[in-house]
Amino acid sequence: QKLNPFSEEFDHELAMSTRLHKGDEGYGHPKEGTKTAERAKRAEAHIHREVRDMCFIIESMAKPRPNGKIQVTFGELFDRYVRISDKVVGILMRARKHGLVDFEGEMLWQGRDDNVLITLL
Repeated sequence: QKLNPFSEEFDHELAMSTRLHKGDEGYGHPKEGTKTAERAKRAEAHIHREVRDMCFIIESMAKPRPNGKIQVTFGELFDRYVRISDKVVGILMRARKHGLVDFEGEMLWQGRDDNVLITLL
């Protein structure tokens, strides 16, 4: 009960001393074997599936480019992929983070960035 902030026996100093801090091993990750850890694993697997699906869609709809690269415009991809998922930009950013696609800019906006090329790496 000394670690429970809702208990009358709560010990703030003890709670703060046992708490993980930024840089500590395990910080920012749920404890193994917990339901939270299981949900995190399922969510990560789901996101990886969505990223793979998007890469497949890009490859299947890409027109042959003279430079040999597999590329589509953001507008083309948005129009096609929005029927599959409404998280087009988020999935693109995750795919870029993992080195699977590349595009100019930090964020893509429908309409404004329709002509930005998405390159499948």
